Amino acid sequence: MLTSQTADTPRDDAFFGSVSMAHRFSVAIDRSHYELGDWASASGLHVSWHIAEYRAGDSWNHPLIFPGVPEYQRIKLSRAACQDSQVVQEWLTETAMRNEPLTGAVSLVNWQGVRTVTWELKEFFPTAWGINEFSAAQGSVAMETLEIVHTGFLDDDFAPGNPGPQLPRMY
Repeated sequence: MLTSQTADTPRDDAFFGSVSMAHRFSVAIDRSHYELGDWASASGLHVSWHIAEYRAGDSWNHPLIFPGVPEYQRIKLSRAACQDSQVVQEWLTETAMRNEPLTGAVSLVNWQGVRTVTWELKEFFPTAWGINEFSAAQGSVAMETLEIVHTGFLDDDFAPGNPGPQLPRMY
């Protein structure tokens, strides 16, 4: 579910106002003692729908279209390797031994440290981790990359016993 935390956002910022610049992303895991820390970039917070089309026999020239199943991209996080990188390694080790999809969140954190927007992830787990090549000759920052897969961030679950939102009937 996409949430906005405007109650914590100061209103006296004349330069930025209520716009949040992409300063960093914070990743938290529910039901776990692993906090994956802050990340410099996040990509893949994207959802798209396949289109379901129905053509009735009496109106072949006017198809009915509906949104189909949502499809979410993998989320790719990257940052300079830091002390939180060890926490990620411990989480990856535990996940490799006991693979249990978890829930968690990715939050956009503004320059004041306030979480501006949060995407609550359902059933996520890591699919890839890597660190760039080490070379003393280059003198560059060691960048860590984590890729996670999830089943969604929209609040669109239709669990048994939960029929979902009541939509108006169209006749």
